[in-house]
Amino acid sequence: MPALKAGLVGAGVFGGYHAGKIAESEHARFVGVFDPDQDRSASLADKHGVQSFASQDALFGACDAVLVACPATYHEAVVRAALMADCHVMVEKPLALTGHAADQLAQLADEKGLVLQVGHQERFVLDAMGLFDIAEAPTRIEAWRMGPPAPDGRAGDVSVIWDLMTHDLDMVGKLMGPALSVEATGRSAHTNHIDEATARLNFAVGSAEVTASRCHSERDRRMVLTYPSGTIAINFLTREIENTTPFEVRGDVSDSMPDPLGAADQAFFTSALGARPCAIPGREAALAVHMAEQAELSALHTIGA
Repeated sequence: MPALKAGLVGAGVFGGYHAGKIAESEHARFVGVFDPDQDRSASLADKHGVQSFASQDALFGACDAVLVACPATYHEAVVRAALMADCHVMVEKPLALTGHAADQLAQLADEKGLVLQVGHQERFVLDAMGLFDIAEAPTRIEAWRMGPPAPDGRAGDVSVIWDLMTHDLDMVGKLMGPALSVEATGRSAHTNHIDEATARLNFAVGSAEVTASRCHSERDRRMVLTYPSGTIAINFLTREIENTTPFEVRGDVSDSMPDPLGAADQAFFTSALGARPCAIPGREAALAVHMAEQAELSALHTIGA
């Protein structure tokens, strides 16, 4: 299989993670990095012996595929520019900050025959656990994703809904389909955005309640799924599972899925090379964007913003 000429937009923390995955991939040749902070871009590029580009357009012109790990507020514009430059795109979540924009990007990728994959890599974990193999659809999902503020202020440009909750909204959407209605409450704590929120969603097959916080006293990462035949309660931190259904679910998938981010990036490269379907296509990720947008608007309304 040939190697893609791959580049990276964004030289922050997650950009550094993705840079390592590009550099170690046998399916990609790392071309270079672009970040508006040229010192940061040069530092990451030097670390991997690649070029630091002066503009994103110059990077796109040198690449077959790009990974986008810049702040969420820029995702829409950067992804659109990369697709227009005929590059396959892997973008960190969220795909965009409005459902309309996400739909447009997904449509553009499809029209141009390009891979547009979104960084909801926790799908790989749920798949390895066996949740996508269950023959029944859940009738109720509850999820908690909570923790203290990030020490570096990461993702402070958007609310916790776009920063953290979007992961669980994607997983709920994957298991239950499009939401019929979304209502949410929230509060601000240490940023100018919502730092803690709970969304209540109704689906054709049931309901869900998703809570996310980046101002909690400690980490809490759990999910409870109710099926007609029983309940599966998962603690993702301790890897403990309580399962009253007849279906097998694995709590510890560290052997089969030790590196979800690496698995997602490698899946993107092989998809761009035509060796497999896109694992998390833009048109599917747009569902989470629509739900997040509705949750954001509802939560802002409850606090009078």
